[in-house]
Amino acid sequence: MTTEDVPAIAMVVVAHPDDADWGCSGSVARWTQQGSTVIYVICTDGSKGSDDPEMTPDLLIRTRKAEQEAAGRVLGLHKVVFLDYEDAMLEPSLDLRRDLVRQIRRYKPDTLICGSPVRTLDGAGYLGHPDHQASAEAALAAVFPAARDRLTFPELLQEGLQPHKVRTVLIMQPSVEANRWIDVTATMNIALEALMQHASQIDPEGAERNMRYWRKRIGETIGVEYAEAFRAFQLD
Repeated sequence: MTTEDVPAIAMVVVAHPDDADWGCSGSVARWTQQGSTVIYVICTDGSKGSDDPEMTPDLLIRTRKAEQEAAGRVLGLHKVVFLDYEDAMLEPSLDLRRDLVRQIRRYKPDTLICGSPVRTLDGAGYLGHPDHQASAEAALAAVFPAARDRLTFPELLQEGLQPHKVRTVLIMQPSVEANRWIDVTATMNIALEALMQHASQIDPEGAERNMRYWRKRIGETIGVEYAEAFRAFQLD
């Protein structure tokens, strides 16, 4: 079944600029069109994602941040937060967990989207990026129990950031069976436009082909043209 639940405030936590736009931009566009406030939190600086021998880390950081900001404007995001951990070196550390708790308490999302903390080995030609698992594990640990527990990271209380309970967690590309689908037929072109802003990372023709292919396959399972799938958890 699809869901019509539209969060008032949603947060998407991913490792790199472009991860969210690959994974959930159709849903994000649908939500912002219906009045949701959506915040992206990008954990790394994106400084490693280039095969260009002339590219430097500093230039790549600036380029990828600008690309993500441009994608955010396409999607109607409220804010893009960059945590600036080093790309390809991300760990689900207590520092990262604290930084994510800070953002959760600051923006108070009803719904949080992240990737899967589990490496999947059932595909071909792709093993999964360790930064993806690290950002997902840190995000889930930030949601529960750290963001809601007053005595965890008490220094955040000194910043005026009170505990907050996220009610819904959606995991993109779940390693276990999906139980939440969102019809993105009406926002597919917006999602593609957002992805195309990441010009340093994609081949436009291949990116569009892959985006449409996977969302079409998911859509077929629920009788719509295009859809995105998640593993949803409702928290007390």
